[in-house]
Amino acid sequence: MLKTPAPAPGVAVTVFVADNSRMNCELMAAAVQRSRYRLTIVGYATDSAGVRAGFSKNAVDVAVICAHLRDGVSAGFSVAREIRSSFPMTNVIMLLDSIQGGVVVEAFRSGVRGIFSREESFEALCKCIQAVSRGQVWANSKELYFVIDALARMSSVDRVNGLRPKTPTLLTKREEGIVRLVAEGLTNRDISQQLNLSEHTVRNYLFRIFNKVGISSRLELALHDVSRRDNRQPHAAD
Repeated sequence: MLKTPAPAPGVAVTVFVADNSRMNCELMAAAVQRSRYRLTIVGYATDSAGVRAGFSKNAVDVAVICAHLRDGVSAGFSVAREIRSSFPMTNVIMLLDSIQGGVVVEAFRSGVRGIFSREESFEALCKCIQAVSRGQVWANSKELYFVIDALARMSSVDRVNGLRPKTPTLLTKREEGIVRLVAEGLTNRDISQQLNLSEHTVRNYLFRIFNKVGISSRLELALHDVSRRDNRQPHAAD
């Protein structure tokens, strides 16, 4: 993994902001610009397309991305993955309306380097940006616990499955596709629109997948997908 170099002394950190309303973006940008830290706003956007356009025009050190953008309640996760893939020198901070275990884990899985709650102050946000720009991870003990707990539970499931002889679980190509979309943070509605299926059909697929894999939640399914990504099993006939 590429290590982001710390900004040179006296050089301003360039920041891009993405939130679900123009007013939120402008308020955040103004607060960051007025801070005592050397932070420069180079652009803002309210949807995924706007983020792509902004990144094509500017060099960005740190991006503050809201999980909920105008084009979807989980669009921020997809944007974070795109940034990680296309702009590996940019560090991402995920802005969350509320701190929930599954959301925090999914944010870190998307490649973010920091988690920030709207309950905190603009001053704290500026400190977060500064820290992340230097390559540090920004998360409190509660947020880190969510990640550690999720990994521990996934490891426990793997150990139990390893001790229990069973026929290898084969997912169909369609089921594999749905697992991948769940792992990317898409909702049932998002998946139904992308695959041109009804939400009812998507729920039925997930029920079958949960039974095959032996898990009971979307978070466990996402973690399961990560654990087997490097060793894919063959597909069953669709």
